[in-house]
Amino acid sequence: MTLITRRNFVIGAAATTAACGNGIGSNGGTAIDSRVANTLNYMYNEFPGTQRLAENAAGMLVMPLVTKAGFGIGGAFGRGALLIQDVTVDYYSNTQATIGIQIGAQQYAHVLFFMTEDALLKFRRSAGWAAGADLEYALSDRGANIGVESTTSSSPVVAVVFGQAGLLAGASLEGSKYSRIIP
Repeated sequence: MTLITRRNFVIGAAATTAACGNGIGSNGGTAIDSRVANTLNYMYNEFPGTQRLAENAAGMLVMPLVTKAGFGIGGAFGRGALLIQDVTVDYYSNTQATIGIQIGAQQYAHVLFFMTEDALLKFRRSAGWAAGADLEYALSDRGANIGVESTTSSSPVVAVVFGQAGLLAGASLEGSKYSRIIP
């Protein structure tokens, strides 16, 4: 008989989350690029104001599917692509560790808009970029419209989180680490 302890559960949840390829990874960059294109089409159709953000951004990191799970202690994982002028220049993974009052699993997509060349350069030169204080969320305040007026022009990085599905409260990006990968 196997005893399910908190430690065994955390190890199992972490292994399951890490092993979850999110439907991408096995076909390398082609599969990631396809998911990124579908995610951008969905975002632009559901939140038309994001097109203007994209036009004004120096670059954007598109994470088509992030899987997050937790039971007290949890984690998240996803893969995506960095686009500059609508061209994929690099691939990235997103990992996150969480601790606190949480139980369940969730999947979501997010896009980071680098609004300045300096913010994009810092992201690309870092060994592993962590979402933090210079990140501002663009929220929908009028139905399905996310607009530039939702953010301030001085925000170096704007995050749009959408497509949440599952039973886990919150899809915060704080504590997320982005690392360059070779798919």
